Amino acid sequence: MKILCLDVGEKWVGVAISDDTKMLARGLGRIERGEREIEKVKEIIEKYEVGSIIYGLPLKMDGSMSSQTEKTMAFISKLQKEVSIPFIPFDERLSSQQAETILLQANLSRKKRKKYIDKLSAQIILQNYLDSLREEPTEEL
Repeated sequence: MKILCLDVGEKWVGVAISDDTKMLARGLGRIERGEREIEKVKEIIEKYEVGSIIYGLPLKMDGSMSSQTEKTMAFISKLQKEVSIPFIPFDERLSSQQAETILLQANLSRKKRKKYIDKLSAQIILQNYLDSLREEPTEEL
């Protein structure tokens, strides 16, 4: 089963999905926040046979919660009432800045960057999570 990643923002929810091997993340798009946001996520879960959801946890640089953390948790809480699969928080600090840097290097206009940043941020969060699953502890010599 695949892993879905949600990057919950003020206006948009960035969406990314893993491949079947859980090695690669791919950005799917973004969902506009509003009346049907939960239904749209549920449709994606069904379409892609999702087994778990990673969501970006927006923490401050010192690790404390922010106002966006509370908004994200409110969205996730609503979704958890509708969906019975595991939800896993994952630190998303600096993912938006990474996405912005990538889009700037791609020489995209501000308008196009706004269109892709949510999806790319979700993809970065998910790829970081997938990479963390494969990291092996090193032995001390």
